[in-house]
Amino acid sequence: MELHGITITLLERTQSGADDFNRPEYTETEVEVTDVLVSPVTDAGEELLEQLNLTGRKAVYTLALPKGDNHHWEGNRVRFFGETWKVVGKPTEGIESMIPLRWNRKVRVEAIE
Repeated sequence: MELHGITITLLERTQSGADDFNRPEYTETEVEVTDVLVSPVTDAGEELLEQLNLTGRKAVYTLALPKGDNHHWEGNRVRFFGETWKVVGKPTEGIESMIPLRWNRKVRVEAIE
């Protein structure tokens, strides 16, 4: 059995201007990203406690991104499993040539309420 991920939709933000108070305004472009692994974050795990301590936010899923992906993830939203999630923090990345499988970056997402 071969490992494979799912296709998710990244809502990639691009600054499109500024409002009357000079705050940036953004547009979102839907981009399909294939072969993304989705893994739940366990409540008892050290990973969850670390995320709460760093950001004050509770990550729900970890997404493993395929090698070669060059999208900007930080601060964006994603859609999968019929829901929309927000990326928490910055992606973590391993050295592509040192990781044996097809995924080398991870991002965490939280539920949008």
